Amino acid sequence: MSSVSVAAEWDLLSDRFYRRIAVYSPLPWSSAAVASSSSASGSGGGSSGAVLGRLDLSTHIVAAAPFGGPIAAVRDDSKIVQLHSEPSRRRLLLFTSSGHPVASSPWPPQLPRLHSLAFSSSLSLVALLSDGSLLRFGLPDLKPNPSSSPAPLLPPASGGVADAAFWGGGVSVLTEDNRIVVTTDIDAADPHPRELADPGVGPDEQVLCMAVVEPQFVMSGSPEVLLAVGDRVVSVDEDGVQILGEELEIGPVQKMAVSPNGKLLAAFAHDGRLLVIPMDFSKIIFEYECDSALPPDQIAWCGLDSVLLYWSEALLMVGPNGDPVLYNYDEPIKLIPECDGVRILSNTSMEFLHRVPDSTTSIFGIGSMSPAALLYDARDHYDKQSAKAYDNYQLISSSLPEAIEACIDAAGNEFDVSRQHALLRAATYGLAFCSRFPHERFQEMCKTLRVLNAVRDPQIGMPLTIRQYMDLTAPVLIGRLINANQHLLALRISEYLNLNPEVVIMHWACEKITASATIPDTLLLEGLLDKLRLCKGISYAAVAAHADNSGRRKLAAMLIPLLLSIDEQDKALSKAIESGDTDLVYLVLFHIWQKVAIEKSAPLDFFGVINARPLARDLFMAYARHSKHEALKDFFLSTGRLQDAAFLLLKESRELERNPMASKGSPLHGPRARLIEQAHRLFAETKEHVFESKASEEHAKLLRSQHELEVSTKQPIFVGSSVSDTIRTCIVMGNERAALKVKSEFKVPDKRWYWLKSYALATVGNWDALEKFSKEKRPPGGYKPFVEACIDAGQKTEALKYIPKLADPRERSEAYARLKMAKEAAEAASQVKDSDELFGRLKLTLAQNTAAASIFDTLRDRLSFQGTY
Repeated sequence: MSSVSVAAEWDLLSDRFYRRIAVYSPLPWSSAAVASSSSASGSGGGSSGAVLGRLDLSTHIVAAAPFGGPIAAVRDDSKIVQLHSEPSRRRLLLFTSSGHPVASSPWPPQLPRLHSLAFSSSLSLVALLSDGSLLRFGLPDLKPNPSSSPAPLLPPASGGVADAAFWGGGVSVLTEDNRIVVTTDIDAADPHPRELADPGVGPDEQVLCMAVVEPQFVMSGSPEVLLAVGDRVVSVDEDGVQILGEELEIGPVQKMAVSPNGKLLAAFAHDGRLLVIPMDFSKIIFEYECDSALPPDQIAWCGLDSVLLYWSEALLMVGPNGDPVLYNYDEPIKLIPECDGVRILSNTSMEFLHRVPDSTTSIFGIGSMSPAALLYDARDHYDKQSAKAYDNYQLISSSLPEAIEACIDAAGNEFDVSRQHALLRAATYGLAFCSRFPHERFQEMCKTLRVLNAVRDPQIGMPLTIRQYMDLTAPVLIGRLINANQHLLALRISEYLNLNPEVVIMHWACEKITASATIPDTLLLEGLLDKLRLCKGISYAAVAAHADNSGRRKLAAMLIPLLLSIDEQDKALSKAIESGDTDLVYLVLFHIWQKVAIEKSAPLDFFGVINARPLARDLFMAYARHSKHEALKDFFLSTGRLQDAAFLLLKESRELERNPMASKGSPLHGPRARLIEQAHRLFAETKEHVFESKASEEHAKLLRSQHELEVSTKQPIFVGSSVSDTIRTCIVMGNERAALKVKSEFKVPDKRWYWLKSYALATVGNWDALEKFSKEKRPPGGYKPFVEACIDAGQKTEALKYIPKLADPRERSEAYARLKMAKEAAEAASQVKDSDELFGRLKLTLAQNTAAASIFDTLRDRLSFQGTY
């Protein structure tokens, strides 16, 4: 394969190459044959009626999930559309990224107008309606979940939705009356929206555009909303509003996009300038003047190095230097940002635009003489039985490991299978001469590529790159496959990667039961057992529970020989315990607990039943400790085990502490403090846990104080440290008022305060402040803290200011000895009664100093002689 032909597909932007890969072309929905067959298939739900005519992006509201996820579309009723063979009633359509239909469902009638569609991080399809309510659809059947009733987000009389921005777990809504409402749990059946601070938009002003900085990029852990209002950009969060970049004078901003790492903002100004600005708006990093002052229809980041601007029929890619790259399209497109590039969806194709990896550039770059390029050519010469293969090897023998690694890495970044093979063959040629290269790296890449090529197949339609696959992880990919009902491929990948196939087989069995309403129980059981036996040790309890929930009680009884009758719960539980099969016991427990949840009855009867049966009680506690802490807490409280409930609350607080977001700032510290306060109240009701009660009370108070310090200083360094460390950190940061507040709140003794402040001032080298502090009043514990702090900091001169003030001659002697001042140490030691032991220690301290040892011996002899009279 010619390197020139490969590099000819690239576009140069600044000093980097980019390439646009046609992943799927043409898409099935652009085929007239598929369109005609779909229109003849009837109006029923499911994949048979998923494509009704040719899908036109310009007339549909479209959403696409990241990581090569599915595509959802519904006809935009705000536009006039010419109907051909498709019905007039709108339908919600679901496709794979390759354009293959997955499902089709009639759009629920009598709803407010649809504003936008988006996928959540758990791949639920979320519809935001014009009145500010959310409607969720489950995949792959597109059934409204949990019901057809939308969940309201906006307060009454807000005027509806003016603009909205989604991210993985939430949505930010700008209302018609210029209020901002956000929710970070759009996957929940009952989301909890909250209103941010008033952005201060005047009655004659208009919000031009909006962007959201996701919570993981904000120190507070809450989303930050950017609004372009008039000539300014404002940042809005729960605490207030901040005007950004007034000194930059960037003018009205028409479009904004936040970079994938949350550090940069791409902004299109009213005069046609594209600006790249850090999130603190301290400066303009890059500026480019576009030919058009009209705002683009879409703006998106392509990785971290370039920005894409889309106008009708034109896609412009702009980088930090050099001329931009222009792509022309004669059809509408949708930009789908990914972590390492952008997917480009059009009416006829799915493309992927990304930066060419360095390994690929080193091999296929025109005129490249890198070791990787020579290794690739060597393999080509070897296949042609040319002696030049060995000549190339001799040129790169010293750089062979790097060349092999580049070929393997380049193969992983290729979509073309034949090019993958060529690069891997080049790597194997190098491996034959390089024993020190880890062969596991080559084997792992082969495994990864087989998985990627399998899911990229048009029938599956997940165009994952290797970077996306590594970020997504194999278990999550398998979860996506089984949720798309691709159980066979999920099973093969699980077995190939040596992952436990239990989750795949369990999901398949449950889906099989759901979809086999007309199959007799005996026949269905045979089919289930054939597959369930493939996984040794698999629990039948969950499958039986699903059969019971699906109304197949006979099938459940055939899988597990128990009657889970409502009237015979005690009997079923007793028989399960007698059998000794913990799976059976769990099944009965889940059945009873589900009945309690459905009927919303008091769980006290359930707790009483299991508390009288040790095995059932212990199994329930073991399960609840891992997944249902609230149920376990209720059990402890109902049975009078207050201390166990308190310890459970403390465990929950520790789990919040280990959460990665806990290091980001505030949002998790409030719940942690509340949990610890609840534990304190429970401990206080028991006579045997006085210490735990007091300790939890102090811990909660310390957490709240540390959280306030982190908010005020904007430095997430306090939470989790001790009281002493908190005081010391405050003094080091120059915030003595906060340190005194902590000292007062936690009743820190003056003696410890002097030690902490002395060491803190010595740490930052503020010797003037240390000397001033020593003169404020006589230290309660003497001047030893000042001496120790100076000596530990290696400041002999400063230490000598305080050593003479030490009242105890023993301490003076030891301090002088640490400074290697033998004579002064000996003189101080001479004032100590029973000084033999002290002289011995000092002599050891100054063991390397022969003169010092002589001084101590002489002085000790003199003192001993005087003592005889």
